[in-house]
Amino acid sequence: MNTIQFELRGGEDDFIQLIQLLKATNCVYTGSEAQEVVSAGMVLRNGVIETRKRAKIVRGDIIEFDGNRIEVL
Repeated sequence: MNTIQFELRGGEDDFIQLIQLLKATNCVYTGSEAQEVVSAGMVLRNGVIETRKRAKIVRGDIIEFDGNRIEVL
C-alpha cells in the first residue's frame, strides 16, 4: 500500500472535503471520478466506508482508496 501524507494548512478547525482530498493527492483525475468512487463505497475513512462526497476530513483521519493510504496531518 502506498502511503501519502497530506498536510492541512490553517488552524485546528481546518478541513478538506473528501472529493477534494482525492483530487489533491492525485488518487483520481477528475471531480466526477472522485464523486463516483465515493458514491460506490470504494473509499474508507478510518476503516469505515465513507459515502458522503463532501465529508469534512480533518487532521488525524486516515483515508484508504485503491491501494493508497492518505494520512491527514
